Amino acid sequence: MDLQKIQAEQKVWSEKNFSNKKPYQPILGASEEVGELAHAYLKMEQGIRGTREEHVAAMKDAVGDCVIFLMDLCNQMDWSFEEIVDGTWNHVKQRDWKKDSLQDTVLKSR
Repeated sequence: MDLQKIQAEQKVWSEKNFSNKKPYQPILGASEEVGELAHAYLKMEQGIRGTREEHVAAMKDAVGDCVIFLMDLCNQMDWSFEEIVDGTWNHVKQRDWKKDSLQDTVLKSR
């Protein structure tokens, strides 16, 4: 997968379809998609309004839509989506949540 290529394609598509868009619009779109993700997960957990497969498909669609909306925001702000994700992942993967949580617990107990 080439995130730079996808981001470039998304920019062309977005400019063609939504030429006067403001940066807050993809933020709201991504937020809406997170809500759809949560809704599909909740319904799957409750076992209502569809099959597990339908809910999983809806969740995957929401995740993909979130990424596209966030790429759109990056395009409007002139940011590289790939650089942001790569930089954040390089930072996050250094964390050891279990070790850090244990150290916090030990320090608080003193």
